[in-house]
Amino acid sequence: MPKESDLSPTDSPTALFGFELRRLRKAREWSQIKLSKTVPYSVGTISMIETAKRSPSEEFARYCDEALEADGALMRLWPMVSHASAPPWFRPWLDVEATAEALRTWEPLIVPGLLQTEDYARAILRGDVGVTSEQVEEQVRTRMERQSILSRPKPPLYWVVIDEAVLHRPIGSHAVMAAQLTHLLEAGQTPRTTIQVLPLKAYSTTGLAGGFAIAQTRGTFDTAYVESAGVMSRVTERPEDVSVLAYRYEGIRSEALPQRESLELIKETLQRWTN
Repeated sequence: MPKESDLSPTDSPTALFGFELRRLRKAREWSQIKLSKTVPYSVGTISMIETAKRSPSEEFARYCDEALEADGALMRLWPMVSHASAPPWFRPWLDVEATAEALRTWEPLIVPGLLQTEDYARAILRGDVGVTSEQVEEQVRTRMERQSILSRPKPPLYWVVIDEAVLHRPIGSHAVMAAQLTHLLEAGQTPRTTIQVLPLKAYSTTGLAGGFAIAQTRGTFDTAYVESAGVMSRVTERPEDVSVLAYRYEGIRSEALPQRESLELIKETLQRWTN
């Protein structure tokens, strides 16, 4: 469990909530034991939430707000933590992703969410059946907020493998695609992000069934997010599941182009969208 000095409120919404909860508790000179006697939650739960190892429920935020006489401060933070605009099956991954020290991602169909431009994300989200403009904009904001983990002082190590078809699949417009590929090139120049492309000429079929991501955080089991048709997507930390995906990822990556050649291929494909 992280020490107090290790928890930064800028790491994630969950970390910010934990930081504020601890600040408010100490301002009243209360121990965790004292708080646990005032709210219907154990010391262990309070400690896990203060160290960003567990997300608070809305009820937890309300009880602590009232007990600490915080004037609604914790309730105002809770929507950021709840990821209300995200699908229920995706919410656990948002916490995992936000606190990960390393991420490995495979995408056979589209640019991964952490590397999407706003217009590219908007074009994809508009394709959902029955979605409203308001819902699209809310989801776009959530997706852009997720990307803040890559601009932290020490972002996670991020290894990305995408299929070459992603570079050629028209999303939005030529201008949207040109901006998206330019963004990929810029991201590939950052020191903690590695982008590789699996070329079509590899004739690889490994991983074509769907994308996935694996998150690593010191002191916890690796966690994986497995994509499929929306409601079927899932988050798992079962060692046997994560192990299978890790082997699959290495198999895919072994056939991908090295980083330098991958960026050259992206640059060449960019010309198609700018001509």
